[in-house]
Amino acid sequence: MTLMKTQTRFISPALNELSSLRTPLTWGEQKVLELFHEKLSPNWEIYIQPHLNGLRPDFVLLNPRVGIAVFEVKDWNLDAMPYRVKFSKTGLPELWATSKTGKDFPVKDNPIEKVMQYKESLVNLYCPRIANKAVANYQYKAVITAGVIMTKAPTQKVKNLFQPFVEDFKLNEKYYPIVGQEALEQKDIKAVFPSARWNSSKLMEPQLAKDLRHWLIEPNIAKTQRQPLELNKKQKELVNSRTDTGFRRIKGSAGSGKSLVLAGRAAQLSAEGKDVLVVSYNITLWHYLRDLAVRHQVPGQKINNVVWCHFHEWCKQVCYDVGWQNKYRELWKQLEGIQDQKEYQEILTKILEVELVQLTKQAINQNLESVPTFDAILVDEGQDYNLDWWNTLRQVCREDGEMLLVADETQDLYQRTQAWTEESMNGAGFRGDWVRLDTCYRTPNQLIPSLQQFAETYLENSVINLPEPETAQTEINVAPVKMRWIQVDNQKDITSITTKAVLKMPVWSEPDTLSYSDIVLLTQDHPSGLKCVEMLKQNRVKVAHVFGKNHEEKKGRKLEFYMGDARVKAATIHSFKGWESSAMVIQINRVDSEQDLATIYVAISRLKRQINGSYLTVVCSAPELEDFGQTWEQFEKINV
Repeated sequence: MTLMKTQTRFISPALNELSSLRTPLTWGEQKVLELFHEKLSPNWEIYIQPHLNGLRPDFVLLNPRVGIAVFEVKDWNLDAMPYRVKFSKTGLPELWATSKTGKDFPVKDNPIEKVMQYKESLVNLYCPRIANKAVANYQYKAVITAGVIMTKAPTQKVKNLFQPFVEDFKLNEKYYPIVGQEALEQKDIKAVFPSARWNSSKLMEPQLAKDLRHWLIEPNIAKTQRQPLELNKKQKELVNSRTDTGFRRIKGSAGSGKSLVLAGRAAQLSAEGKDVLVVSYNITLWHYLRDLAVRHQVPGQKINNVVWCHFHEWCKQVCYDVGWQNKYRELWKQLEGIQDQKEYQEILTKILEVELVQLTKQAINQNLESVPTFDAILVDEGQDYNLDWWNTLRQVCREDGEMLLVADETQDLYQRTQAWTEESMNGAGFRGDWVRLDTCYRTPNQLIPSLQQFAETYLENSVINLPEPETAQTEINVAPVKMRWIQVDNQKDITSITTKAVLKMPVWSEPDTLSYSDIVLLTQDHPSGLKCVEMLKQNRVKVAHVFGKNHEEKKGRKLEFYMGDARVKAATIHSFKGWESSAMVIQINRVDSEQDLATIYVAISRLKRQINGSYLTVVCSAPELEDFGQTWEQFEKINV
């Protein structure tokens, strides 16, 4: 794609990154982008496939002095498949088509309905100032226009097809242009986008543009996913080598690159044609590990051939592989009819910690020939495992195979590290000392003193693996950090204050333009999280979260949770362990034990260094932590 423009224009994602988009531009979208970039004044910002709170229009144009425009582009060939309009019993138009086999079907991807949905969302959800002003003056809705571009069909044919929808929605062509291939071929920007000729509008305000940019800007997570995995010398050595025995164990603090090494090793082994199993403890974590592995650019990698799962899912799969489905189901029947939450949790813990693992070992011992084995087994967040689990995994590692364990004692939320003593590990296959990764490449330098102070003050009885700052980052403050602590006196108000902290995060991050999709909310438990999610929904913010009212609901949401989702993210601290974010709100509503304190340390350590800045807000109603909060850059006490 050739794009020539001498004057500066803001485009997101940047032009030099378009070739690496996960969803590449279609031929028609490329042509439309060329037209916009060539013919529009530089004041028009171009947003390509923006993350709009879960919606994904093809293009949004934004000019702080003129207005906003949303476009849907279709490369449909109207001659290849018959399209027509039917009318419902109530007289509403419906777009239908006929397949090559002669089957009639409704077209779900109607571009007219799409752009109208986008516009209504922009007016009512993402620019509520427009909706409020439109109550007094309906002309304010004209600030946002919407257009459809059919790149492979004649304009008249397109207009004839969509005319019933134009009439139904009462669309004025001036504000809702519908064009075909001629406008694109002739580079007729006036036909494609009539508002392009305006230099200003009395209805448009810079604040409207400011509100919207936080929804349109490409999230940092999407940019990161397109970048190759960056490894230092030591990490590269670990990724590209194995020990004589094939067994290796790595310790490191938060942000030291343990998961990078594991993911890179998985990619490397897949390129060598090896069968690889990557196992995490958290249900959510394997999505993150797989995304890291995709970024490790090694010729011949076969990431899809790597098995990614959490430990208990692997146990289930083993039982199914040997035909023990009924025995597996029998374990879970113990939970049927249990109403008491404490009793339910005790039985669930017994199943996951002991009984399922015992069943898995029996299945392997009696039916090894039916169980898939692997050339390499890589285990992340090893501090969450006990030795029995590790040794169960060893049973499916092939002769002369490879096993990797990475761990951080400081992240030991399940209090299992005490089982990983040198004496107990003598029979686990390891020789020699742990490999240590001490330098912190992810955690911002400005946060490290707070982590150290928290650990020294509240975790004196725990094993602490404190991060060491990266020297290069120390010399130049290339990754600024904003840290804010909000102390709340009244526990009842913590949900509303936490929700406000999420909503205000983009404003607080200015002058950086923070995407809502990059914001992560962490809570200590599911009930607290559900309350916050409900309040965010009331504020018209969609949330990808892991919270549930029962085990199955929680599990289902965890399986769907990934950082590439276009919505705001929310999770328990336990579910987010191993992940990272450059914009976080952490809610703390209790400090009842040292384990609670360890959990809070883990949450704070999830903050990721980002070149434009990292942002952390803690909303705390636990009085035990107020003194610590007062040491932060910004401290606010709310007495309600």
